[in-house]
Amino acid sequence: MTMSSGDFINIYPTELKFPFELRKQSACSLQLSNKTDQYIAFKVKTTNPKKYCVRPNAGVVLPGSSCNVTGNGISFYLFLPGSSCNVTVTMQAQKEAPPDMQCKDKFLIQSVLAPSGTSNKEITTEMFNKEDGKVIDEFKLRVVYVPANPPSPVPEGSEEGGSPRASLTEDESKSSSLPEAVSRSLEEPKAKSSPSEELIRKEISKSNAGGFSMLFVVLVGLIGLLVGYLIKKT
Repeated sequence: MTMSSGDFINIYPTELKFPFELRKQSACSLQLSNKTDQYIAFKVKTTNPKKYCVRPNAGVVLPGSSCNVTGNGISFYLFLPGSSCNVTVTMQAQKEAPPDMQCKDKFLIQSVLAPSGTSNKEITTEMFNKEDGKVIDEFKLRVVYVPANPPSPVPEGSEEGGSPRASLTEDESKSSSLPEAVSRSLEEPKAKSSPSEELIRKEISKSNAGGFSMLFVVLVGLIGLLVGYLIKKT
């Protein structure tokens, strides 16, 4: 977990990440944790106050309850719940996206020791003036836009430039047009026959017809001879 740490408070996260979608508000939150056993006052500033709404933009983080834990020669402080404050930052709906989704807005969080028992209503601007050797912690946070609707992964088996279904449709259309092409190829020679080819076909038809007539005459003659021969014998 990455956080900013100073003399008085810890801040998490270190960037303000807003899900960005045109014409829609978005929000993110900060957690301020008191590292001390004293009251800490804080104030949130931004370079673009008309664009953001911060709640609360100033307040008090109560003293943290802590205990000293020692183990294997290492000593550290454990801070218990109840010593933190949540700050919500809301970005107004935007009509256009910045170039390359890069935002130049910045936030500044100031923190300072406050008198014991100070309430949120008692926070004043003068408390954060750098004078008389007063120690003021300052943290600068940048704004980051993240896509509200990340692109879905490309389905397996699909190829760049076309989908499997599109390819299948093309194959089906080619298959369905094959009978038509064959039919046209069978009909085209008849339609494109030249006059000479037609004349040859007619001559062949005549010769076939003539051949049939001669064969019929020969058969009739043979039958007549056979009949005459039989009559003579009887």
